[in-house]
Amino acid sequence: MPLVTSRAMLQAAREGGYAVGAFNAENMEMVQAIVAAAEEQHAPVIIQTTSSTLRYGSPALFYGMAAAAARAAGVPVALHLDHGDSLALAAEALREGYSSVMIDGSRLPLEENIAFTRPVVAFCEPNGVPVEGELGHVGGKEDDMESGGDGYTDPDEAERFVRETGVSSLAVGVGTAHGVYASAPVLNVPLIAVLRGRLPVPLVLHGASGLEDEAVRACIRSGISKVNFATELRQAYTQAVRALLSEEPEAFDPKKYGKAARAAVQALVMERMRVCGCCGRADG
Repeated sequence: MPLVTSRAMLQAAREGGYAVGAFNAENMEMVQAIVAAAEEQHAPVIIQTTSSTLRYGSPALFYGMAAAAARAAGVPVALHLDHGDSLALAAEALREGYSSVMIDGSRLPLEENIAFTRPVVAFCEPNGVPVEGELGHVGGKEDDMESGGDGYTDPDEAERFVRETGVSSLAVGVGTAHGVYASAPVLNVPLIAVLRGRLPVPLVLHGASGLEDEAVRACIRSGISKVNFATELRQAYTQAVRALLSEEPEAFDPKKYGKAARAAVQALVMERMRVCGCCGRADG
């Protein structure tokens, strides 16, 4: 089926008490793996690309791959710009066919974040494309974006941010971090429940790679409707390539180790979908 927006799938997740898995892709094999996992689990899915990924391969290129995979699939697939870092990139993603957009002004003061986010909503919404914003700091490093992660999302500020920007979903700071965890994070799960009760839009959890399964489930039970996974997919892909080349050092065909990496990513995505509770939810 054609690419769909993330709006309906996230609203269904919010109402149904589960989360949609959102998975970052870096190449064709990862796109294929994510969609194959969704079909196997009969789950809605969001494919994501970050700003730095789109400097490696263009929005047009990733749209082409994702759209082709979605057309051949029997489950809803959305293509999302993750951590968009400029209005220009958000506009390019929209023009090329992305069905969901994030604009990340979380490093800015509240007033500036609102001013940075509002124009993206203004040009995406008339085209039926939902916009995710971020308020509060998610620590660690996501490609070229780095944050100290020293601030939780303030509920009063969140209400104002959603009201004045018109975002369709909100990534919140509750103690997670991007990248690899050196130690187990301390999550403010009660804050998620407060935000869920005060905000009319689905909540998004960034930095889920490396979290214990029960920690992710606790966040979902408290009100998270979308969970992002990136770092661990890259790790699974790379480990599979290394393993195959270690076993077969004479191998030189990229298709051979690409196939092994694709299988590893698909298995991990399926596992994460089970944790999110979105398996069997492809029909809403």
